[in-house]
Amino acid sequence: MYRKIALCVLTFSATSMFAAQDVASAVVGSVKAIDRAGKVVVVDAKDGSEHTFHYTEKAAVHAGDDTRDVAKDTLHGLDKGSLVAVHYTAVGGRETAHEIDRLGEGGLKVIKGTVKHVDHGARTVSIDTGKGAVDTLHLTVDATKDTARATAKGADKAAKVTVYYSEVAGKKTAHFIERTF
Repeated sequence: MYRKIALCVLTFSATSMFAAQDVASAVVGSVKAIDRAGKVVVVDAKDGSEHTFHYTEKAAVHAGDDTRDVAKDTLHGLDKGSLVAVHYTAVGGRETAHEIDRLGEGGLKVIKGTVKHVDHGARTVSIDTGKGAVDTLHLTVDATKDTARATAKGADKAAKVTVYYSEVAGKKTAHFIERTF
């Protein structure tokens, strides 16, 4: 009986340990290598670390206004040296990309400014560009998470940010938001 209890405790502890590693995050860096056959992208992050991301047919690539599904176009618009933001989940040490956003030239458009308002219910963010205009953008699910991180989880005003977005029919959609210090 004690063996069964000990086995249950060990199983629960191991499950809890791996569940604690299931972390959603984002990293910005440049593409170091792409293995399309193995569905792997290696990224040199801004902080100097290197990440090896696996991707599946469910991953999306946003390369400028030309958004495509990875399964159909296999990282269309991304090459070695492309600046990217990778939204990923780490489980048991394996990093799996579920969204890759091309940044900079040929990628998503950019707005820099100060967060004026975040409406989590409507999934929008308003950015004061400092040029007499306030842009309101819709947020993707990942951008909503980025906004929470960039604005210190609740201090939704005064955070300096860089917003990477696409625009279709006049509607701006933020794909990645990064705090600027």
